[in-house]
Amino acid sequence: MDYHGYFTSLDWVVVGGYLLLTTWVGHKLKGKQSTIKDFFLGGRSLPWLAVSGSIIATEISGVTFIGVPGMIYAAGGDFTYLQWGIGSIIARILVGIFFVRVFYQREIYSPYDYMGNQLGEGAKRLATIIFMIGGILGQSVRVLVAALALKVVTPLDFNECIWIIGLFAIGWTLMGGMRTVIWTDVMQFFLFVGAGLFSLFWILSNLDGGWTQMWEIGNREEKFTFLNLTRDPAVGFTLWVAILAVPFQNLSAFGVDQLNAQRMFCCRSAKDARKAMITSSAALLLTSLMLVVGVALFAYYEPMRIAGLEPGIFSVDNNYVFPVWIVTELPVGLRGLILAGIFAAAISSLDSILAALSQTSLSLFRDQKNQGQQEKENLMLSRCLVFGWGIILSFFAVELDSLRGKVNVVVLAFGMISYTTGPMLGMFLASLLSPRASTWGLTLGFSLSFLLVAYLRPDFYQVLINFELISVEQAVEWNGLKKTDGQLAPKINTAWAWPVTVFLTWGCGVLIPRKEKKS
Repeated sequence: MDYHGYFTSLDWVVVGGYLLLTTWVGHKLKGKQSTIKDFFLGGRSLPWLAVSGSIIATEISGVTFIGVPGMIYAAGGDFTYLQWGIGSIIARILVGIFFVRVFYQREIYSPYDYMGNQLGEGAKRLATIIFMIGGILGQSVRVLVAALALKVVTPLDFNECIWIIGLFAIGWTLMGGMRTVIWTDVMQFFLFVGAGLFSLFWILSNLDGGWTQMWEIGNREEKFTFLNLTRDPAVGFTLWVAILAVPFQNLSAFGVDQLNAQRMFCCRSAKDARKAMITSSAALLLTSLMLVVGVALFAYYEPMRIAGLEPGIFSVDNNYVFPVWIVTELPVGLRGLILAGIFAAAISSLDSILAALSQTSLSLFRDQKNQGQQEKENLMLSRCLVFGWGIILSFFAVELDSLRGKVNVVVLAFGMISYTTGPMLGMFLASLLSPRASTWGLTLGFSLSFLLVAYLRPDFYQVLINFELISVEQAVEWNGLKKTDGQLAPKINTAWAWPVTVFLTWGCGVLIPRKEKKS
């Protein structure tokens, strides 16, 4: 069924008006852009509350806004996902207390600069390349998922939806660097909160029993289950994973991944950066809100499920649940505002990674501390890199879309975080606590970590199966996987690889120390 017919001219006016307003605000607050410190660090003059809101908006993104309600709506969906928030809060506190302090000891632009200062340029290059690989895959999928919402309400081709998001992201980043990125993120944060609350109360107002009906249906289907104490290593959303494994993943995501870490560098002081990081734990409240929205949607569509009238598109992809509800149930104008928030969130996530990729790639071959003419050249080159990375990411998202019939690209690309999270944190800990670690040792550790995760995850094997190059039975024979309902499934959840690969990478770096140069 085509849903774009529900989207009226007034809705388009609202979407266009919101995007123009966001662009205007980003332009007015961009400040001076005369140096790369202004472009990449916002001149280190941004208030910590704005930085905290930016971290939250980037973490939530359109993927969470769309995907979390769909995840709860699906059969077996529940609140166990929220357990991971425990590990997330622990990690943010540790990053705020320990990581921020070393980042503000000297003027650096990324955690990879710190690694280079401690371990040498080789370690910096290795960390930067690993970040680039993970960033390209992960953020391309965020664009892809957000384009799903755009496709629901427009007659545009899917690829055209991707390019619209990509071109807006390039424009916002070029306009004012990190200052524009952060202030536009703040606008998305407030729209997310408002849209989530409005959607929840609108759904409840259309349920005969309101809160009570939602609660009863949710309880009956065990949607509100929060704790999972199972010791099955194949299950990911458990309390044990949340406490023992997730802190490592979040230490890497918030303290070492330039996508989030770059925001800390924009604060006025280490104290402000600490407050921004720790208070960003409020993202869990927004995630909780979208989980409740998912339960409310489940209750709302129950009569249609019973009558066999549920939109068929839901069985194809649960990510369509919330966008379809928005365009078919909300009044004209309001649906445009909420969909505008989803589009803007995708743009916001993409402009964040463009700034991070531009800065890290520039640092590989140019000195970012030079002044004068060199500074101007670096600023111009930074803008060129933003444009280039924007085209590359958009093109990559288009290519991922072409594989959707054969490969679950969302699972594949988001799974890439499992390959890079542990090694990145292991490298940072080596630079912080054992600066004699060698780049060769860390490279060996990363390689072994990659092979370990590849052994645990079905990603590459599933691609070969989908292209009929091997069978499921052959994959099970060759790998530490099992066959469940005709599909590959891990025997051990990849989350357990996060702490293991941290110490594997770090340990190899320490066991193969750098050779001291003879004087």
